[in-house]
Amino acid sequence: QVQLVESGGGLVQAGDSLRLSCAASGRTLITYALGWFRQAPGKEREFVAGISRSGSTTDYTTSVKGRFTISRDNAKNTVYLQMNSLKPEDTAVYYCAAKLWAYSKNDEAYEFWGQGTQVTVSS
Repeated sequence: QVQLVESGGGLVQAGDSLRLSCAASGRTLITYALGWFRQAPGKEREFVAGISRSGSTTDYTTSVKGRFTISRDNAKNTVYLQMNSLKPEDTAVYYCAAKLWAYSKNDEAYEFWGQGTQVTVSS
């Protein structure tokens, strides 16, 4: 089992930055690809960013490319999401998730999930 705990969410203004963290316990993350997803009220959960086990490969949904950066520190068993130039449409609960081997844009492929952290961006 892998336990994931997100932190770093909050209320910010448009144009501000936030860095989300997701700390894992229970197992080392070295064999897990990681993803960040988000769910806004009344909408389905969507893929935001993914990162390979080594951290050498990353992927982003189009709406956050150039603004968000996913990274990981396997020594600290932690994955991060740096979010810059935040927009009101980024408002959502953000979740990190882990799956063995390769990352996926499909949330159903992930085995372990955090509880989520709220990000609210005011205009």
